Amino acid sequence: MTNDNTKKTTSVDEAEIAKFTALADAWWDPKGEFRPLHKFNPTRIGYIRDFLCDHFGRTASAELPLSRLRILDIGCGGGLLCEPLARLGAAMTGADAGLENIDIARLHAAQGELVIDYRHVTAEALKEAGEAFDVVLNMEVVEHVAEPSAFLKTTAGLVAPGGVMIAATINRTAKSYALAIVGAEYVLGWVPRGTHDWNKFLKPEELEQPMIEAGLEITDRTGVTFNPVTDRWSLSSDMAVNYMIGAVRPVSD
Repeated sequence: MTNDNTKKTTSVDEAEIAKFTALADAWWDPKGEFRPLHKFNPTRIGYIRDFLCDHFGRTASAELPLSRLRILDIGCGGGLLCEPLARLGAAMTGADAGLENIDIARLHAAQGELVIDYRHVTAEALKEAGEAFDVVLNMEVVEHVAEPSAFLKTTAGLVAPGGVMIAATINRTAKSYALAIVGAEYVLGWVPRGTHDWNKFLKPEELEQPMIEAGLEITDRTGVTFNPVTDRWSLSSDMAVNYMIGAVRPVSD
């Protein structure tokens, strides 16, 4: 089932959508504009898998540890998170406000014979339709929306009782400006210049407060750091640049 309703929204930033739409064809090129996400993905997937297995009482080493969990990846882009999670057994829904991104994601999933429910739809439209998921992934998207607080509350509202939301973004610090803007965009050229706006980065408390106001309980915080020597990302106590937040909705909510 698909839904192409992207209207009546307060969170979509048209300039940001146009920016990523222009790069849509590059989503699955590990050496292209999305190379940092390809590098980042194993760490993201490992964190998501382990967090969900711990919360839902699953075994991370099982063949399909996420079997039967209904997971929404909001702002899914070309499907870089949806596909590996589907292979872990999850019933994946990928939503994005960029139609070209969804077209690329659908094509790539079909080539891999994966069943993923990709929708050209906003978080607001999903909420209005009464959708609810066991897990909502809000990964590296909140820094690209027009109204971060409203967007976080809306996506939190898509979490079913007993469910989970995992959010990831970039902290607004001097270190993040040096590494994520100057380093990644201007010195190393990892991503196109202008991909990020440092002023739209969120401090952890700015990310957490709307989630708490929407009824979620913060249960985990972790930083993610890059080691240029090993060329690998890893979980860290350092949240000064990239970080992830895990939150749950109480069953009694």
